[in-house]
Amino acid sequence: MAEARFRAAARAYLVYGAVYYVGGLYLVSQGVGVMGGATGGRGGGLLFWAITGLVPLLGIPYLLHARRPGFDRWVLSRRDFARLVALLLAFRAYKVGQVAVRGDLASVPAPWGGTVSFQAGAAVFLVVTLVALVFVTRAAWAREAGA
Repeated sequence: MAEARFRAAARAYLVYGAVYYVGGLYLVSQGVGVMGGATGGRGGGLLFWAITGLVPLLGIPYLLHARRPGFDRWVLSRRDFARLVALLLAFRAYKVGQVAVRGDLASVPAPWGGTVSFQAGAAVFLVVTLVALVFVTRAAWAREAGA
């Protein structure tokens, strides 16, 4: 039962990470950086974030999906790692929720035409973040086999 929860948490985080990755790269490509600030340029920043963003996008689901004896022995147990990820997701949900409710009028051009406000984008991302948080939290506090 706990193994299935960890696999579901890994899949949920992968979806969350993919949405975060694609959305973040799109914002950087539009000159919007971390926390809505300007990036100061498109080329180098985009490549940096494209490469850097792959680490959590692929690494966290990899560590959640199955037991990794070397990681469990020398870094954190999978359960403790999931708890840390859940705390980080909760913090991210809080920060994204602030953007979603504050009524920020800033917007970026939408890939399909028109514009998307930061508030609308944050509302969608908040839902994705909360769903991932639920799955990771369920795994983090699930009873381990043999515990």
